[in-house]
Amino acid sequence: MSSLGAYVRLFGAGWTLVRNDALLPRELDAYYSPMVRLAANSLRLFATRRSGRPGERLARSLEGLGPVAIKLGQLLSTRGDIFGRQFAEDMGHLKDRLPPFPMPEARALIAQELGRPADEIFVGLSAPVAAASLAQAHEAALPDGRRVAVKVLRPGIERRVAADSAVLELAARLIERIAAPLRRLEPVKFAQTVVRATELELDLRLEAAGADELAEVMARDGYMSAPKVLWEGVGKRVLTMEWADGMPLSDEAALSQPGLDRKALADNLTRAFLAQALDHGVFHADLHEGNLFAAAPAKLTAVDFGIVGRLGPVERRYLAEILWGFLQRDYPRVAQVHFDAGYVPRKHSVAAFAQALRAVGEPVFGQKANAVAMSRVLTQLFEITALYDMHLRPELVLLQKTMMTVEGVARRIDPEHDIWAASEPVVRRWIARELSPVSRVKQFAAEAETALRNIARMAAEPQPAVVVEAEPERPAALLWFALGAAVAGAAFLAGMWLG
Repeated sequence: MSSLGAYVRLFGAGWTLVRNDALLPRELDAYYSPMVRLAANSLRLFATRRSGRPGERLARSLEGLGPVAIKLGQLLSTRGDIFGRQFAEDMGHLKDRLPPFPMPEARALIAQELGRPADEIFVGLSAPVAAASLAQAHEAALPDGRRVAVKVLRPGIERRVAADSAVLELAARLIERIAAPLRRLEPVKFAQTVVRATELELDLRLEAAGADELAEVMARDGYMSAPKVLWEGVGKRVLTMEWADGMPLSDEAALSQPGLDRKALADNLTRAFLAQALDHGVFHADLHEGNLFAAAPAKLTAVDFGIVGRLGPVERRYLAEILWGFLQRDYPRVAQVHFDAGYVPRKHSVAAFAQALRAVGEPVFGQKANAVAMSRVLTQLFEITALYDMHLRPELVLLQKTMMTVEGVARRIDPEHDIWAASEPVVRRWIARELSPVSRVKQFAAEAETALRNIARMAAEPQPAVVVEAEPERPAALLWFALGAAVAGAAFLAGMWLG
């Protein structure tokens, strides 16, 4: 899309929000400064579609703005504890109850991708049972009787995502240029991360691979499961998986199922996410209610693996140490990890930052979810990040977004959910495994072995011819080489013995 086209679409997006009184809604007038209130009153002269509550008006606006905007609405809809339950419910249909596209188009796409008519592959392909921003799902059966879900991308969705992405990146550049205080949030890098994740969702073969990988990961802990991928029913625009057990959490009746243990279900959700991220470095990064099925007593099944987050070993270690520090209420340690990770510039004081973290952590530690005002906590955290020049980390965007979603969904499942108590077993297990003396010896042995291999490779590489004046220095070099090899070998054997 051209720059002019992006500007036109951005103006159109703003106009849509203004017409629906969703940009500066009248219900929030009491919270605006005098200047903002004046601007809001001026914009409302053009609000021609004022019907409904703020959440309904915003949902209506986002639905018309396209898939990237709808993704934002899905995130907002999971945080009733921040924006209010009514607001979250009004936004809820954006998860999986959008208008579907016609069945003939779905059948044509299936035939095009899988090489055979839909009726030759599936028995009783149903009308759409769920429709989201990028695709819709159909229920069907295979000739052998297995019940399956068939996901089909919306026609022309690639062009719509490309246009939305151009607008998002333009908006991010304008924010970075105009709003200096928001530059530390790295709006351009944030937009690029969101765009890249959305682009990957447009190839369902990649989603099938992500689902297959995460099914293996989830099976190791048992907190969550994933339906089996049926590879013969997979194409770029079509994905077939076994039917998920239970009811989608987007259905109000899901939490009223007989025998459902809501506390255990919420705990399983929190632990599943942390186990994926910490233990395996790969996690489902779109865990809103529309992508989660629940069955008694506390079984969770995830679907829609279009967005998969990944963490490297370093990021996993920082995350675990920060969580463990909060669990132990060791604020100096949490502060030090932030500095070690580069999250806080070194010009600041570690002790002062620890004091700020204590001010956030102590009032909420051990409290039940329904006793914590998350909007106030987030406001305080935002103020602290500004005070200590903390920038958004693009590599952690999906992690932070998923953490927000998981906490919001867990709180809806169990209003008294204690995220710290739920996290403790997973974090403790990681710390015991990765930071124990045995683990440290193994890590040292591995690093020493790598160093030894590098030295050996360098020694084997032909060296340019040089005239060596001081021949007696060679034995010293060989001595250091031998000593290094001995240390590496001893460390490796110690690691093997201790392990």
